[in-house]
Amino acid sequence: MEEFLDRFPGRSDAERSWLKEVFGFVKHQLGSAPDASLTEEAALDLSVSLLRRIEEIHNTCTLPLSYRLLSVSELVARQKVACVSNLSWSTNQHKAWVKEAESQQAHHKALPRVHLLLIGYLRAGRAGELRLTDASGDVTCECVSPSPQWLGQPVFLPHWNYIPHNAPHMGLVELIGSPVLLSPCQGLAVHPGGAELSKADGVKEAAARLLTRCQGVRVQLCGVVCSVSPVLEVSDSTFFILILKDPQNSQTLPVLVQETSCLWWSQCVFVDQCVYVTVLRVCVVRGWKGNRLLCATSKSKLHILPHALSPHTHTTHTPNTLSPHTHATNTHTQDTETHTLSPHAQTPEQHTDTQTLSLQTHTPQQQNTETFTQPLDATEQKVEPNVIIQSGVRMKRSKVISYQGVVTEVLSEEAGLYMIDGEVGLCLAHQPPRRRGLRTGDHLQIHGVHFLYQPCPDLPPSMLCVCLRSTLRVTTFSPLATPEPGSPGPLSLPRLLLKQDVGVSQYLWISHVTKQLRCSLVPRWLKANTVCAVAWRILQLLFKRTEGGRRRDIYTEILEDPHTCPLSQYTADPLVCEYVCVRECLSALESQCGSGASLRSLLLPGGASLSKAQLNQRLAWSHSARPGTRTRPPTPHQDQAGPQKDQSGPGPTRGQRPLVLVGVLELPGQTDAAHTSLHTHTSPHTLQLRDGSGRVACVVTEPHEDRQRAVFNSAWIGCLVCVKRVTMVTEQFLQSDFPSYTHLEQDGYITHKHYRSYLQFCSSDVHILSPSVAMATHLQAERAKRGEEEEREEKRVKLDGEEEERLPSSCQHPCVSVVMRVEQKEGLSWRNTGAEREEAGLTLSFQVRAELIGPALKWGKDPKNSLVTGAEMDSHVTKVQVVYQSRAVRWFPVLHSNCLYRIVVSNTQDTSLLSGKVAPWQSKVELHTDPALQVGSDWTFHTLALPNLLHSQCLSPNLMSVSELLDSSSAEMVWFQGVLSERISLLENTNTGHAHSDVGEGLKLRLTMCDQSGRSVHVYLDLSRAPYPPGLLPGNTLLLSAFQRRLSRSGGVYCNSLPVSCVTVSQLGDSSPPQPSTPLVHLMDWMQPGEKRCIVGQVKGHVVCVLYLQLTWSCSLCDSTFIQSRCSSPQCYSTTAVFQSTAKIIMEDGTGEAQVWFSCPLVRLLLGLADSQWEELQRALRVRGRIRVYSRGRGLVCEEDSDCLLQYLSSLCSSSTVCRSLTLTCRARAHTQQAEGEARRFTRGETDFMTRMLLPLQLTCTHIEADS
Repeated sequence: MEEFLDRFPGRSDAERSWLKEVFGFVKHQLGSAPDASLTEEAALDLSVSLLRRIEEIHNTCTLPLSYRLLSVSELVARQKVACVSNLSWSTNQHKAWVKEAESQQAHHKALPRVHLLLIGYLRAGRAGELRLTDASGDVTCECVSPSPQWLGQPVFLPHWNYIPHNAPHMGLVELIGSPVLLSPCQGLAVHPGGAELSKADGVKEAAARLLTRCQGVRVQLCGVVCSVSPVLEVSDSTFFILILKDPQNSQTLPVLVQETSCLWWSQCVFVDQCVYVTVLRVCVVRGWKGNRLLCATSKSKLHILPHALSPHTHTTHTPNTLSPHTHATNTHTQDTETHTLSPHAQTPEQHTDTQTLSLQTHTPQQQNTETFTQPLDATEQKVEPNVIIQSGVRMKRSKVISYQGVVTEVLSEEAGLYMIDGEVGLCLAHQPPRRRGLRTGDHLQIHGVHFLYQPCPDLPPSMLCVCLRSTLRVTTFSPLATPEPGSPGPLSLPRLLLKQDVGVSQYLWISHVTKQLRCSLVPRWLKANTVCAVAWRILQLLFKRTEGGRRRDIYTEILEDPHTCPLSQYTADPLVCEYVCVRECLSALESQCGSGASLRSLLLPGGASLSKAQLNQRLAWSHSARPGTRTRPPTPHQDQAGPQKDQSGPGPTRGQRPLVLVGVLELPGQTDAAHTSLHTHTSPHTLQLRDGSGRVACVVTEPHEDRQRAVFNSAWIGCLVCVKRVTMVTEQFLQSDFPSYTHLEQDGYITHKHYRSYLQFCSSDVHILSPSVAMATHLQAERAKRGEEEEREEKRVKLDGEEEERLPSSCQHPCVSVVMRVEQKEGLSWRNTGAEREEAGLTLSFQVRAELIGPALKWGKDPKNSLVTGAEMDSHVTKVQVVYQSRAVRWFPVLHSNCLYRIVVSNTQDTSLLSGKVAPWQSKVELHTDPALQVGSDWTFHTLALPNLLHSQCLSPNLMSVSELLDSSSAEMVWFQGVLSERISLLENTNTGHAHSDVGEGLKLRLTMCDQSGRSVHVYLDLSRAPYPPGLLPGNTLLLSAFQRRLSRSGGVYCNSLPVSCVTVSQLGDSSPPQPSTPLVHLMDWMQPGEKRCIVGQVKGHVVCVLYLQLTWSCSLCDSTFIQSRCSSPQCYSTTAVFQSTAKIIMEDGTGEAQVWFSCPLVRLLLGLADSQWEELQRALRVRGRIRVYSRGRGLVCEEDSDCLLQYLSSLCSSSTVCRSLTLTCRARAHTQQAEGEARRFTRGETDFMTRMLLPLQLTCTHIEADS
């Protein structure tokens, strides 16, 4: 120690103390390291050498007392945060470095600086990695340009980064500068001289030796590195393959490196380096048709020559430059040429060659990967003439290029997905996992990487994918602090790629879905290590087949020329399914409805003729129902290219991607305090689909025989499902005060706007990813019915908490149950129940009339929906009124008439709770009705399969169609089913007077229900005391229960809702209003007495004459005539007018005559005027405001015969342009006294005659078409 201190005279006490610590540290950590022994003299020399190096690097006359030496074990155990250490930095230099690093990447901080120094031995690990070793332990090291001379030498690390790992006692040291050797190199191979190199074989000569395998012959090989494969571990064998080429003729030769002592060569060699390898032998590789190659031996040495021998120019990477550079090179048998590649410079057709999508197995010649030999140019890249595109899916060939850039984002560490330069994706999944994952800010250089264009629409359009022949090198380590990823699960994505052999396009899609599922379902419903399995299940459900199927041949992939691998071909489907969470789905619906479409599109043709009251009434409610698809957004390349790039016509880029939703089906109202801030669109009438981002109401039906019915099985509750096909609905409620049609673009007239969004789908489009316990029981019973009970149990992923629910410890809770059959269900409404402990005001509730079958039984655990036992099926039946209120109303979407349920009350053995008793508010009166059963908030209902014994007892209700409802003469309370064809709001939203009022409540609606015969009936629905039910859309089939059938004064039939009425969506229809059947009808048949009103039919006939024609400019406020830009009414000061037109004609078809009414815009078609003529007629009429032409006798007269406009219209109505053959779609008009007729007086001479004449048949035209 004193000898060591004497070499540094004149030091202060603090410096001498620091020197003692350094000497003691070197002696202990280097002297006691494994496979190392230091004498006292050697320790002294190393300590002195270390201090000299520290003084040189620190560049000051004083020692860096703020720094201290740290052992490897202490570094790994105590340093939990990523850090950087640089001995040469001053404070100002460090600040400048931080500023530059953070300016390159937004939202990232530079690594914090620590004053620590590291020393140790650099040694090779078992898999070829470098490790820093001292007496306390070792740690993995990564270096940009390692040298073979460092191996086994004591080194000092003045510049390094440390990245801790989540796993205990693991970390990574990044050498941002070359290590400093503390002792002279002894026994290391030096660069061979010219004489020794002259004895070396070139690639061409060594390739000739492969043809004649002579035992004991060793080859000395010199060449340029063409490719370096990753280190592979196959069947307990670790190796990598180095491919060298001859710089003169580009002939290549592979070298297999399998010796453990030589595996570290993979860290030292780079593409375009000139290397000299000694003592190689010829070996045979089974399974590869090339058979023979050179193999390293235990005596082989690697020499990296100081100058590259290749004649071509190589662009090197500048460590201090962060700007991206890209090169396109030929990586096969031709000389390498460097070119610039812009990721968005060409269209998809210009980037890749396409061929016919076929299920046949392609030969390697067909999968030959083409490479860039010239700069990519739109004029030189052409599509093959035999390209066939099927449903937007194309099979493409990738390009092999070289690229260098900066990692700007880690898309998925587990999946090996990164973003380079902010616009190019990088996939590393086809190589073994790297010891060091890429970090944001790393500078990369990649050779032999496959370029794919738009393999997955969820990721950047330009993707780089590495295969086993690709070489990836980090040229500069990131200076940024980035979070460390968690440990992957047992079925991670790269393992999934290896085991299932999916194509690259499907792998990229499933990687994106896995990332989304982690955000929306973990940790509440899924464990992190099961997400990949769920994503794989979704992939199996959505895709008929996977792209893979061929076993991967690693030797062919690395060694074969021309190159072929799983990345050589890929599918490009721009319309692949897109996974969205609930929040994204709701946001897309609201944004589309809010930005959309102008209000003009919500009105039917002729909306310009509506008055103010009519216009605002039509806008009060509108809806948007479309299939669950999303328009594929343009790629950044298309945005830069401009409109001229869109000349290819409608293709995949303009298509709609089907949306896929994944979530848990729950009852409405199942909320918790932890998720009250979620995006919520629910309804007490329906189930809800929920994930971590929000919940949405779902109108669900299920297939039943040849039609659909409302879903009723409670086993769906708690299932994790994937909804494959869905209809997204947004209903818009609007309160407005628009004066006229021309003001619709001015949002200031909108006083209130609200949206209600929900989903519609059929259970046949729902796939169960993880069933609930009840659903598993239900599926097992279904398999038993089909004789499949002995089938092997399907593997599935369990929901968190479901395993606990299956365990006996959590199931063995005492409970009581009873079987119930529902006879009739009332609708939801706000009622003053007067129940005890209930808050004042109205409560949402409903009642069910049911039968309790058998006695209430005691159970040791919840029986759920297991098969009905004999003890439960007693002959004793008790009729009860089951009352649901408060939280119990959540069971409303589950309960349906004529279905069997098991009521379960947990944590009790009191069977009297289910016996039925007098309700509390009826305790002081004599009971003349069925006893009431008050449902508790914690009761559960399980749907049961209907036993054969009850099939005969469960009679179908008297369900009528619309035609049967119209023909019925005795029924007052009716149950009927029909298709909703039209819906009109009769009353705007008003305050209902209770705290639970919501948009949609307080409405009064008129629903037009029809059937396939074309007959229809009006149903008036009062929602003043009921929540708004979703699903009231034109095209849906509705089941209306307990409605009142009534007759109007004119004899027409209509229905009114009652407080007990219930509306159920029984079948989902088209999103557009249904087109009822329009049979051809003769006027004579239509005029027969007793024929039912409101029948729609087609009439083919001839226009006899025009009875009436009126064109008017009317005030939009008071309906007065609008003359010369002002209202004719002195009390009205309106300045807006609407154009209205009405006409009535006589039409005959040979069997009879009818009077047919027309209104805008059908009047223009009747008169045969073009759009320009119709607009000119409107302008000419503004001066006088109104014109009327009517029939008198056999001629047409007008108010002022001298007016040229009137004469023109009179002539037009009498011409053959109007009096022509037409095909009209008409509806009968309702009018009074049809049977009795009208009293008319006729005079003949001096005699008057009184008689009754039947009114002519009155029809309203809904569609006009010229007869061919």
